[in-house]
Amino acid sequence: MTQEKLQAIAAQFELVGDIESIKPLGEGFINDTFVVKTVGDNPNYILQRKNHNIFPDVPGMMDNIKAVTEHIKQKVADPMRETLTVIPAKDGKLYVQDGENFWAVCLFIADTASYDRADSPALAYQGGVGIGRFQALLSDFDKPLNETIKGFHNIRWRFQQWDETIAKDPVGRVKELQEEISWIESRREEMLSFWSLVEDGTIPTHVTHNDTKISNILFDKPTGNVLCAIDLDTVMSSTSLNDFGDAIRSYTNTGAEDDKCLDNVEMSIDMFRAYAEGYLSEQRATMTQSELDWLAFSGRYITFEQVLRFLMDYIDGDNYYKTAYADHNLVRTHAQYKLLQSMERQYDEMCAIVKELSAK
Repeated sequence: MTQEKLQAIAAQFELVGDIESIKPLGEGFINDTFVVKTVGDNPNYILQRKNHNIFPDVPGMMDNIKAVTEHIKQKVADPMRETLTVIPAKDGKLYVQDGENFWAVCLFIADTASYDRADSPALAYQGGVGIGRFQALLSDFDKPLNETIKGFHNIRWRFQQWDETIAKDPVGRVKELQEEISWIESRREEMLSFWSLVEDGTIPTHVTHNDTKISNILFDKPTGNVLCAIDLDTVMSSTSLNDFGDAIRSYTNTGAEDDKCLDNVEMSIDMFRAYAEGYLSEQRATMTQSELDWLAFSGRYITFEQVLRFLMDYIDGDNYYKTAYADHNLVRTHAQYKLLQSMERQYDEMCAIVKELSAK
């Protein structure tokens, strides 16, 4: 997209100052993100093109983000830095629609650092603090949120999609994937049994982030302390265990999510302990016993879900996740399955760590 087009879109928002430049930021799986730099000492901004194929209700998504960030702003010392600030369009909406594309803007938070992965227990601990604090700040949030992605982290819904995809086999890959498919089917009953506890209220629901990798935590550069959670597109109501499990999936992996060398991939129990300690230091007071009982299992649950989703996308012809090469989703499937197996082997120790830390 040309600079001229980007500037025309950005100019439709309530920005302070003249635009100097707009440059790409990162390579997200889903959205396209740009930094809008303004002239002089005026604030800078983040401009995002929201993927409407993944987020079919962008207006509802932006309403969710606005609601939770406004709630957080009432509770923190520095509301312009300790959560995102949504910038409205000049027509008052929280987005601009340009043909099929939806665009949104938030304030760029200066003097911050972020990390692509947690490479030490100390950083994992801080990541746990970040998500634990995010959930604790929203523990009394009582407004309804829009379900912007149907069935997100709902394994019953994922299995419905899975069954339909297997039956259609749109690009003819099922025959060659019988072993991988068996990985999913052998764990179906266990995963559905866990989710039934969410459905019947045994495990309560709260505001959840739903994408808790370390890159979605901002750190204050001067102090090194956790500042806030970002990338709130997937904020919805679900079990807080989803956030914990998703973080464990990403923080504890000794390899890459798409590591071609499976020998690299294991779950680090030291990283698990560090993240759990940071998380529970902020969130323990708001948690029920049922949440604590299933906290360790959530790592297995979310990792299993990711195995299913990568494999399902591969079977479907690679329509959801961005891929860098032909078998990328299959490589991701194998790497995530190796991680899941490592968690299963260490599950008793994971449970013991949660029990120990939650008793403090």
